[in-house]
Amino acid sequence: MPDKFIINKSYNNSRFDKWFKEEVIDLPNSLIQKLLRKNKIKVNNKRIKSSFRLTEGDVILVFNLSNFKPTDFKKKIQYLPSDIEKKRLENFVIYNDSDYIVINKPRGIAVQSGTNNLKNIVDTLKKTKYFENSKPYIVHRLDKETSGIFLIAKNRESAQFFTSLFRIRKIHKTYLAVVKGEVPRTLTKMEDILEYFEKNKKTKLKAITFLKVLKSNSKYSLLELNPRTGRKHQLRKQLYMRGFPIIGDQKYSLKQNKIYKQQKMLLHSSKIKFIKNEKKFSFTAETDSEFEKKLNLYFR
Repeated sequence: MPDKFIINKSYNNSRFDKWFKEEVIDLPNSLIQKLLRKNKIKVNNKRIKSSFRLTEGDVILVFNLSNFKPTDFKKKIQYLPSDIEKKRLENFVIYNDSDYIVINKPRGIAVQSGTNNLKNIVDTLKKTKYFENSKPYIVHRLDKETSGIFLIAKNRESAQFFTSLFRIRKIHKTYLAVVKGEVPRTLTKMEDILEYFEKNKKTKLKAITFLKVLKSNSKYSLLELNPRTGRKHQLRKQLYMRGFPIIGDQKYSLKQNKIYKQQKMLLHSSKIKFIKNEKKFSFTAETDSEFEKKLNLYFR
């Protein structure tokens, strides 16, 4: 007999793979997809994909659940921050309530742990006073080397709300970037089809960004960027494609400009705006001393 699960309200509109990892077994994505392909998991007696959006009342059947071995489970290594690290991150908190927290993320620290990133924001925040009675839910991305505004939900309902806002583009973000070269002030919009390769599969996605040149000279430009889509590395890729790589970008940089790659990346998420419960919210994150130092050096 299969194990039976019924989706409750808190997981309404959540992805199936997210629910499965949190409520059944934290298996690798590849294994979850394999089980779905072999009809070992069914939703409302139908075959689905891992990205399927659940609805309250959905009936999920999982066959042979007791057959899973301990080696099938994902091994999670949690970073244990020092008291100094916890206190330092608490100083970057911009806003906090029972539903979400907004921080000014320092550059050089990953949001989540990974193969090359043990030290991370999530595991550090878990150990602070801000998450004594809750756990962090990631609702958007911010690259390791990018600093600035980062929003983290504190409960599933809030996570679903913000994830939905990002998906329908009702959250507006503003970035500051220093790039190599003099960007023409006539360039106010970048619209591209970006290519991504995942698991030997090529995907093409439309990317739109509005921009404004705040300062410029023959060598550098300071830009204000407003992405309308949220593609991976969108701003970095679009600027690089036009010959204006972000200073310090290790991935998208012109080969002849190695000196600029050796610096810290000058990309900062400066502002976020959205509406929640019919109330407008706007948060701003100041640039760090390194960013300000470079601005004074490049645009004096």
